[in-house]
Amino acid sequence: MAFEFPIRVYWEDTDAGGIVFYANYLKFFERARTEWLRSLGIGQQRLREQTGGMFVVTEAHLRYHRSARLDDELIVTAALQSAGRASLTIVQQALLKPEHMSNDQPALLAEGTIRIGWVDAASSRPSRIPAILVEQLTQ
Repeated sequence: MAFEFPIRVYWEDTDAGGIVFYANYLKFFERARTEWLRSLGIGQQRLREQTGGMFVVTEAHLRYHRSARLDDELIVTAALQSAGRASLTIVQQALLKPEHMSNDQPALLAEGTIRIGWVDAASSRPSRIPAILVEQLTQ
């Protein structure tokens, strides 16, 4: 089951025509991943302080289906697809929340696969994800 995070589209997210600028979907995905980790009790700053490591995006593949517009309410999801020794692959979607909550389904706006790697914070060199962290993420 995917984690869901609500986001409203503001002026700062849009171009002059009031349509969400394509790169801002990456920001929306980042916020949802951060809140997903937080919902699991994993604060990234605390994690860095306690382990000396941190996650960094190493790869991103996005596909755009429809445009979001100013004032739209979105649902941004995050779900772990796979966990390796030094990286995680997370699948994400940005969905347009239905205006009428009857039987309407959210419309898919963008979807992506994001790979995040674990690095030593001091050297930025790849390293193994702490085992206890992998356990928390895969439960």
